[in-house]
Amino acid sequence: MTKRIAFQGELGANSHEACMATYPGHEPVPCATFEEAFEAVKSGDCQLGMIPVENSIAGRVADVHHLLPASGLKIIGEYFKPIHFQLMANRGVKLEDLKTVASMAIALGQCRNIVRKLKLRGETVGDTAGAAKMLAERPDPTRAALAPAAAAEIYGLDILARDVEDEHNNTTRFIIMTAQKDPPPPPKGVPCVTSLVFRVRNLPAALYKALGGFATNGVNMTKLESYMENGAFAATFFYVEVDGRPEDVGLARAIDELRFFSEEFEMLGVYPADPFRYS
Repeated sequence: MTKRIAFQGELGANSHEACMATYPGHEPVPCATFEEAFEAVKSGDCQLGMIPVENSIAGRVADVHHLLPASGLKIIGEYFKPIHFQLMANRGVKLEDLKTVASMAIALGQCRNIVRKLKLRGETVGDTAGAAKMLAERPDPTRAALAPAAAAEIYGLDILARDVEDEHNNTTRFIIMTAQKDPPPPPKGVPCVTSLVFRVRNLPAALYKALGGFATNGVNMTKLESYMENGAFAATFFYVEVDGRPEDVGLARAIDELRFFSEEFEMLGVYPADPFRYS
């Protein structure tokens, strides 16, 4: 049976390209929402999920942090993908014919230079590859789409201008999710990342005390982000990423201190660090 990997968006999206680059033997399964992508993995319909969590220009992807703890899924990997947008149109259309370009708001914002240069009107849609798909289904010589190269191939469009993003160091980080409750640990000797979420106890300086163990034990914390659950201002959760594995002596001690000062705590995953981190 062919293994499957779920992602949010249409075929040809950046998430689809990420699936093809990292798991070429898996069948990519498009999902309309992140919730549906998580559910596809949780239900067993897909063995893996490819989920974007942050972009070097736009910041973190909304909603994903809220979905991670509740999903019951574990993180088993990460992938940093350079993001490139192609200006595409129906076959035979020329640049001078264009009047409108459609894409996600983030994509339009990251390609302002060419939009301005060609004097195009930007039109926001929910998905980059979805813009390409709509153009293929409803051809219009005055319209273009900003989407990944795979979308042009899938939907039979011509690429009129390549790599039109304003910043060529634009990168999106993806995490790979599984429904396995206890996935196999990464191979020994491989640099790792540990991800976890917690909510501190209602005590004075609880956050300071909870995180102090990472400093005193020499653990490198690469990410600390807060987010609220259920609209409760007093119930702030924190998402943390650190270098190392929980069995490392320093990290084990830091986690013990964190647990002591936390009301809620969940380990989300231990996984190999993408070499991109060190490039």
